[in-house]
Amino acid sequence: MKNPIEQCEVCWVSDIMSITASYEKRVLQTLKEFGIPISFVTERRQTIQGECDDLVSIGLDMFGREQRMGRRAASQWLSMVAAAGREGVVLAAISAFRSFDYQRGIIERKLAEGLKIEEILRASALPGYSEHHTGRAIDIGTPGSPPLEEEFEQKPAFAWLTRRGRDFGFSMTYPRENPFGIIYEPWHWFYREESV
Repeated sequence: MKNPIEQCEVCWVSDIMSITASYEKRVLQTLKEFGIPISFVTERRQTIQGECDDLVSIGLDMFGREQRMGRRAASQWLSMVAAAGREGVVLAAISAFRSFDYQRGIIERKLAEGLKIEEILRASALPGYSEHHTGRAIDIGTPGSPPLEEEFEQKPAFAWLTRRGRDFGFSMTYPRENPFGIIYEPWHWFYREESV
């Protein structure tokens, strides 16, 4: 079985529209607007991620907002949540599908707050490069753990995901010292149907 790093390069096969020339052009234009050379993403082995066009609701996240995922990933997520629940573990959605425009807004908001682009890109993917676009990525939390913090790795939910996530096709994309230039994100999991 391939490790998550190797699998990431082929993760957009189903549940998404094809990557069109106009989408690629939009991604490249956005890089230019943010002053990011294409070498930034190629050196970090990041690939353009298309937007899912077959989204379904997975219910509300920890903050009461509706979240959506691609149809297959959503089904597996809901099955995984139910299985964890039967073992007394609570898995809660924090963030699932994010559009190109939503991701761009995240970057623009952080820039407006005074953060430097280099800082931002250690924790947030550029628009067009986020696995969240595919409808197959989900940031996961659990009660009693602050969202999107490393502390999540100390919770029973993380131990359960590490042990059982692959049974449902989910694996963590950003382990420590990953080649993507992204911080360690124990909360970010990606559905890879070929691993089910």
